[in-house]
Amino acid sequence: MKRSGAASDDFKRVEAHDCPMSTCAAPAGSPCRTGKGKVAIQYHTARFRLVPQLAKMFSVPTPAVRKPGSVWTELPRPVSAGAEPVGHVRLGYARASTPRQSLDSQLDSLAEAGVTRVFSEKISTRATKRPELEAVVKLAGGIPSCGVAVTLVVHEHKRLGRGIELAMLAEELKASDVGLEFLAGELKGSHDPSGIVFTVLAAMLMRILEIGQCRSSLHFVGP
Repeated sequence: MKRSGAASDDFKRVEAHDCPMSTCAAPAGSPCRTGKGKVAIQYHTARFRLVPQLAKMFSVPTPAVRKPGSVWTELPRPVSAGAEPVGHVRLGYARASTPRQSLDSQLDSLAEAGVTRVFSEKISTRATKRPELEAVVKLAGGIPSCGVAVTLVVHEHKRLGRGIELAMLAEELKASDVGLEFLAGELKGSHDPSGIVFTVLAAMLMRILEIGQCRSSLHFVGP
């Protein structure tokens, strides 16, 4: 039996449990680890079989958002299943592509929407590092573990990125139960991590990665 880990919530179900393997013992909320202290490429069988729906699976891969192969670090424990959020935090992000462009319209839009904490920067989407975006995503990702719902609010989706950039960011936010709200554009509205927009973006990411893998295979296969 095979199911796409990156396009499902399998890893969340697995990470709701501590890993029973003595050589791993990863706590709930964190991926499994190897004996060398790296993030494992898949969850240990004894752990994912604690989830009834996955008991017959042969393997459950660790999603890209958990960075398999990187140095393992403990992540915040998840809120108890079924627990109602005790509050709601809305964090804003604004971005202009060049120093000459103004952020005023975006900042005004966020202020009118009642967002009081905003991270902003003037930087191209082509930049490999966007410090303010990384900062707000990191902050947002740690809030749900405290039992508080959190939403990242942006003027429009293009401010976050396009194509694979937006899809990968959406996957990272979904893994942390962070919602998205766009104040304008084609995706205007509030989007729950389990909603259709996140599902479509996850499917798009899977398709992009599959195309990339096919191209890599063709590169190594001779005529």
